[in-house]
Amino acid sequence: MSGHKKRFSHELLERNIGLLIVFSILVVSFSGLVQIIPLFFQHSTTTPAEGVAPYEPLRLVGRDVYIREGCVGCHSQQIRMLQSEVQRYGPYSVAGESVYDHPFLWGSKRTGPDLARVGQRYSDEWHRIHLRNPRDVVKESNMPSYPWLQRNSVEGTNVRERMAVMRTMGVPYTDEQIQAAPEALVGKTEEDAIVAYLQGLGVAGRDAALQSMHRGEH
Repeated sequence: MSGHKKRFSHELLERNIGLLIVFSILVVSFSGLVQIIPLFFQHSTTTPAEGVAPYEPLRLVGRDVYIREGCVGCHSQQIRMLQSEVQRYGPYSVAGESVYDHPFLWGSKRTGPDLARVGQRYSDEWHRIHLRNPRDVVKESNMPSYPWLQRNSVEGTNVRERMAVMRTMGVPYTDEQIQAAPEALVGKTEEDAIVAYLQGLGVAGRDAALQSMHRGEH
């Protein structure tokens, strides 16, 4: 019939690629927001787990070295709720452990083992040897060596500015902590910083994660 208008239908969407793209974007955006927005108001994702505190200056710098050297590309920091992972790495990760992480370093690729619970598992000296030449402690390791870290000083690092930026993202650093931060870096190297970072991974949140497992929380 002349002048007959087509009714809006699934068939109309399939035949009109422009409309299909627009409506697909709208559906994906809406469904994503429905899942993401509540997380900003959920207690378990916005409140630090018991014992979890903002990074001390040396650990904060060490975390930046860890990112710079690409460690995050081969090591995840998220133990999933799988029996095999819990048996190998320790209690599964809970959201409250990462409240002060910007950005998150959960990762998904495991060329090397997960490091979410590596803190205090080995001595400082083990980590130093491992960073300088991994094969000295793990013969089959394919991890690169990082001998230059022991020679690079972190004195003079703009740690105050880094902490100030973190504070704008919600990390509760005080003015006193920010002003005193450079003193914690005196005489320290990038190797000292990254070892300090690694030795703290998962330690503070371990008890909270164990309690969560016992309660059966996900």
